[in-house]
Amino acid sequence: MPDQQTRPRPVAPETRSTRHRATALLTAAAPALGAYAAVRAVGLLVLQVWASAAGKDAAHLLGGRWDSVWYQRIAAHGYGYTVTLPDGSVHPDLAFFPLLPALERGFAAVTPLTLRDAGTAIAWLAGLVAAWGIHSVGARLYGRRAGVLLAALWGAYPTAFVQSMAYTETLFTALAAWSLYAVLRDRWILAGALCVLAGLTRPSAAALIAALALTAAAVLVREWRAGARADLVRRNARMLLGVCLAPLGWLGYVVFVAVREGAPFAYFDVQAQWGNSIDGGRALAAFIAGLPLPAALGLCAALGLLGWLVFLCVRQRQPLPVLVYGIAVVVVSLIGSGYFGSRPRLMMPAFPLLLPPAVALARLRSVLGAGTVVAALALGSAAYGAWTLLGPGPP
Repeated sequence: MPDQQTRPRPVAPETRSTRHRATALLTAAAPALGAYAAVRAVGLLVLQVWASAAGKDAAHLLGGRWDSVWYQRIAAHGYGYTVTLPDGSVHPDLAFFPLLPALERGFAAVTPLTLRDAGTAIAWLAGLVAAWGIHSVGARLYGRRAGVLLAALWGAYPTAFVQSMAYTETLFTALAAWSLYAVLRDRWILAGALCVLAGLTRPSAAALIAALALTAAAVLVREWRAGARADLVRRNARMLLGVCLAPLGWLGYVVFVAVREGAPFAYFDVQAQWGNSIDGGRALAAFIAGLPLPAALGLCAALGLLGWLVFLCVRQRQPLPVLVYGIAVVVVSLIGSGYFGSRPRLMMPAFPLLLPPAVALARLRSVLGAGTVVAALALGSAAYGAWTLLGPGPP
């Protein structure tokens, strides 16, 4: 007779149900993950060929330059490093949020990977998780085919080469996409918890926090106006708890910087030292005004296209959390005073902007037609990414 302690314990129905839902989600997302991986593989292949021809190391280009180095230094030594540039400006590492360095350090500790390669591996894994979440949002709203195309289009975004770098964009997008999906499923506590992690990843978590807060406010106002005022707070307790959780990650880091620097607004001073203050778009306007006329007109046309996509998102009647998040990411990216070349990268997490073209492609009768469009965009994105990484400067 077998010993009582060796008998397998029965799995709780709740656990089986959770596993079943996760397996079903992953199975449904398999085409989207395959499409996204194929698009990013094209980008990596083009980069590898181009870098080899130029005598450069593609792995170093992806994980050993620019912001990646700052994250790895934090992972290795913690905060406290500062650079003083020749013009006298000071760049402290406190401008970089802690979740990615913490993951890099943990990943490198349990694998043979260096911090550089751990950061790149995390970005690649996070890209797949982001594509899964993006597909889940798109499929829930407009069908599985639209979800697959949405994930593929996000992988072919013009600056999608950053998704393969040891940067925070893929990690943040993964957390944001799944947080929005949780809101769409009315899983507010999960949404708030994911927003906490997003707030430890990038300052653009403010867009996700706003999306959750405005959606909850709209729910409360709608129920109040409908006369359902009795037990309003108790009935929406989980939603309110999720909203209260949402800003804790971002606020926690702001408090950490304030305590470390001994000044209540030190976080904002740190960002200003990097030129990341909010100026309402003055820096963008000045940049456009300083360009040659053809370049200025081209940039204005690109901004017009961006505005048209926002208009299409509104006309598409996207759910409020998805719409607010997408628009807020765009607004935050445009009204800052930072380096102009970073703005397309900062807007990359705004995947809801790609919902209108994804739905339009999904309506094509020919799968080959939609695939051809995605393939062309993937090649264009790959070429632009390789040219940028081997040429002009930081993304």
